[in-house]
Amino acid sequence: MWQFAQLFRELDQTTKTKRKIAVLVKYFNEVSDEDKIWTIALLTNKRPRRTVKLAFLREWAAEMADLPGWLFDESYHIVGDLAESIALMLPHPEGKSNRSLAERMSFILSQSKNTEEEKKRAIQNAWGEMDYYERFVFNKLITGGFRIGVSQKLLIRALTEISGIPENVITHKLMGQWDPGKISYRELIVETNPSDQISRPYPFYLAYAMENLMTDLGEPEEWIAERKWDGVRGQFIKRAGQIFLWSRGEELITDQFPELHILKTLLPDGTVLDGEILPFKNGKPMSFQFLQKRLGRKHVNKKMIKDVPVVFKAYDVLEHRGNDIREWPLNDRRDVLSKLISVVGLADALQISELISFASWKTLDRERMTSRDYRCEGVMLKRKNSVYRMGRFRGDWWKWKIDPLTIDAVVLYAEQGHGRRATLFTDYTLAVWNENKLIPFTKAYSGLTDSEFHEVTRFVKDNTLERYGPVRAIRPSLVFEIAFEGIQRSNRHRSGVALRFPRINRWRKDMHPKEANTIEDLMKILDHYGE
Repeated sequence: MWQFAQLFRELDQTTKTKRKIAVLVKYFNEVSDEDKIWTIALLTNKRPRRTVKLAFLREWAAEMADLPGWLFDESYHIVGDLAESIALMLPHPEGKSNRSLAERMSFILSQSKNTEEEKKRAIQNAWGEMDYYERFVFNKLITGGFRIGVSQKLLIRALTEISGIPENVITHKLMGQWDPGKISYRELIVETNPSDQISRPYPFYLAYAMENLMTDLGEPEEWIAERKWDGVRGQFIKRAGQIFLWSRGEELITDQFPELHILKTLLPDGTVLDGEILPFKNGKPMSFQFLQKRLGRKHVNKKMIKDVPVVFKAYDVLEHRGNDIREWPLNDRRDVLSKLISVVGLADALQISELISFASWKTLDRERMTSRDYRCEGVMLKRKNSVYRMGRFRGDWWKWKIDPLTIDAVVLYAEQGHGRRATLFTDYTLAVWNENKLIPFTKAYSGLTDSEFHEVTRFVKDNTLERYGPVRAIRPSLVFEIAFEGIQRSNRHRSGVALRFPRINRWRKDMHPKEANTIEDLMKILDHYGE
């Protein structure tokens, strides 16, 4: 565990790519295979579920540090991170342990079957044999808040260096569901097991956001365009008579969408499609909020399927008749996709993502502006001769989104952030006018610069009307333009609406609070763009 804590520390202290790879290579060359597999899991976001309530950890840490609860809470509020707060406030360890990362992970997982008293005794004993940094990392793991400043791409480069296995092979090996408690490092990385390939998806190709003038891309004839559908990106796999549906987040979601299971009998073996799972009813897409009702459910009843039916909107084929065709030009892959869908005739479950006809960039821009009519986020541009790459690659695939919806709102409440923002008021509750009253309708905590956050914090401290724990009611003087991607009716909110991806677009210092938008303005947006 000490070695993993040192790895965390060294990676956190550098921003240099070569240095991070060198640190990873050194670590992997020194630790056991058991620690290797857990490290790979943690660095690829395969974190174990939380086995201990956060409230218990705070209580046990305060007791062990001999601090009253209020003082611990005040200190935690200033530090802004529970794992760090506990590590800082616990007394110095009485002993030292040489337990490995694998042993600590086994310990964390085993707590799920223990009583509260058994958990308390075990965790306090564990804290008592770790130094500060080990405690900090251990706390991050047990609270489920583990994050580390290294991309999967850098991890793969390090694994390639120590194993000699090509990056694309390792990338594919890390895809899909695998349990670090049930598979060894050798089985996952070194050995080749053909049966593993049946369910394993390919790494997704991710587009960059459009950032240059369209003319910088060359002639329109070199590109195809299609809608940027607002659903869940996925890969549909049919191999060896079995089907698998994977999300971009590497979750196996086959059982969540039973209406797509008809593809098991109609698609040929050795087919992998890349596309979007869309809520689709009466011949058109529904808003993304409807799809959210189906995500994460273990059981989907008939009513849910009837209310929110889905289709798989395919825009690429990665495997055909068991052959990996990702190196084929996009035009050729689209031809395969078109023929595949036309032959099997699966309009109810499988649709092709139609191409947009355009002769000039200006024509495409006009089409982009109609995106909300199609319930999509903009358009996708793909070079006709592009191969299907792994991860983000600049140059061949671009997403050109429409401008967000916006509304001007008044800040009613402010709350301090966490981590490096723990001393700043960065989380805001926004309101619009309903006659002479301000009605809260959303929260936002991103979009301002660091200097603006400092300026708002000074305003909050000077203009606090009331305090509710960490939340402050402030004089309604600040006006922010709030950007958002979608809007829907909501009985859970006093305003009657809920926004999708709200964030601060700009600080309207030029606007008096009385000039902010009204609830009627929100309802007009809802009537036009909501569902």
